[in-house]
Amino acid sequence: MNKNLQLATFGGGCFWCTEAMFRELKGVEKVVSGYSGGNAPGKPTYREVCSGLTGHAEVVQLTFDADVISYNDILVIFMATHDPTTLNRQGADVGTQYRSVIYYHDEAQKQVAETVVKELADYFDDPIVTEIAPLGIFYDAEDYHQDYYKNNSKQGYCNAVITPKLAKFRKLYVEKLK
Repeated sequence: MNKNLQLATFGGGCFWCTEAMFRELKGVEKVVSGYSGGNAPGKPTYREVCSGLTGHAEVVQLTFDADVISYNDILVIFMATHDPTTLNRQGADVGTQYRSVIYYHDEAQKQVAETVVKELADYFDDPIVTEIAPLGIFYDAEDYHQDYYKNNSKQGYCNAVITPKLAKFRKLYVEKLK
């Protein structure tokens, strides 16, 4: 069976939360946590990105089957599962590395991203500050960040932040779950 595999890359705060949610969606084949959007030379480390000095954001890169789930649907879910109205922060995570950003892979993705942001603007009390930019280099995060929630669900941050976020996500998107 041929699949219509495409990539989507975006950041909405801590990549552990975003990765955990998107791993559960039908049509999402792979989710990789990583870094993008910065200007520091070489492959960044988590410590460097957390310093806020690299310009990179924590992001996830999805490989998805566009015949099962559309890029538009992925972006709507992304926008609904984080706060796109807070600049350089998600909850207690503060810094440019936690910014809301959509990195598009081609002109068609750029147009879809702009349309989704515009269409969703009225659903938020404050203006959407999500950055829409072309994808530069995507760097995989260190191995211990991959599938972090699955491997560390009892850890304090996971229990306090990710578990409730996943419960809300599962309730909202039950028909789209694997």
